[in-house]
Amino acid sequence: MGETIGPFPPSLSLALFFATVVSLVYVGFAVCQMHRFAHRPPSVRVIGAPVSMFKPLCGDEPFLYENLRSFCDQDYPRFEVVFGVRDHGDPAIAVVERVMREFPDLDLRLVVDDRLHGGNRKVSNLANMYHAAKYDLLVIADSDMRVGREYLSVVTAPLSDPSVGIVTCLYVGRPSGGLWSTLGAMFINEWFVPSVLVAHALRTVPFCFGSTAALRREVLDAIGGFPVLAGHLADDYVLGRLVAAGGRRIALSPYVVEARVAEPTFRSLWQHELRWARTVRSVQPLGYSLLFVTYAIPIAMLNLVWSFSAPSAWLMLTAALALRLAAHRAARRALGASAGRAGWVPIRDALSCAVWAIGFVCQTVRWRGEQIAVGPGGRIQADEMQA
Repeated sequence: MGETIGPFPPSLSLALFFATVVSLVYVGFAVCQMHRFAHRPPSVRVIGAPVSMFKPLCGDEPFLYENLRSFCDQDYPRFEVVFGVRDHGDPAIAVVERVMREFPDLDLRLVVDDRLHGGNRKVSNLANMYHAAKYDLLVIADSDMRVGREYLSVVTAPLSDPSVGIVTCLYVGRPSGGLWSTLGAMFINEWFVPSVLVAHALRTVPFCFGSTAALRREVLDAIGGFPVLAGHLADDYVLGRLVAAGGRRIALSPYVVEARVAEPTFRSLWQHELRWARTVRSVQPLGYSLLFVTYAIPIAMLNLVWSFSAPSAWLMLTAALALRLAAHRAARRALGASAGRAGWVPIRDALSCAVWAIGFVCQTVRWRGEQIAVGPGGRIQADEMQA
């Protein structure tokens, strides 16, 4: 490690050395998991029972028409799509009406209901939509996701196993153009996806994502339905945790959903990722504290500074750069997505590390134009929400 001199205590130098070693091991393991995911077996398609899909909406966001249309254009014989908004003046209604005109033979309906069941307005929207659904197989997906025609037959297939309580999906980020969208897509493809695959391999946490949650109506009812989730910011995480607590398995589908990343400014990218960081810290404070191991390049740089450019520190920094570039390439192969140049990898890691650090002191998140205070356990402090 080299001799420690100056004002830095030896214990800190030793801690940084071991933190760098752990981060290198983590990134190496993540690369292995990405390679493994790239060679996963072909998706199994099952045409099963009729399906009700939920699409909670708020505003006319980028690519909304294309996203909603993809969920209607499914190679599945019998399904319905329930769209939901809270306000008759919501511009998303015009997009829904356009989709309805394009698919007149499909069972599509729109629910407009402003009742609140808790601080989470998306979940309140889902609770209001719930009674409009006719079928027992339910699929919930966020409005910024896009899918192919085989999606429904693939994500519902694991539900033929009674031990499976819920099915969720990874998603790939595809930038819509510009630096900030590209950096946002790199975060999804090169940090989020590998971290999920590592957690899945180690079976550390029950997880579910807003990209897709497919489950039976009886499973949702058994945990208390959507109103139970309405007080939580991380509603998808809580949904997975409650289903797992009931003795059911969470299945990670081999199907990868697409998320079009449209971040026009640094501010929008920062707010989006800070909301994610604050959400994770609220539900997994210890796990969030340990996320430093995922930032191999910044940690190796700190180790280099603290060790006063010791030869071992230079070797570790070189290893960190090589492993992160390997992760960059592995993400492209596993997800079939190209986001960002290899030279942007250190910039992306530095930004991620900065968001993580600020996430420790930030007590609010910006979501759909509102400032939301988050309390213990990720519960939304509804009385402190500010427009």
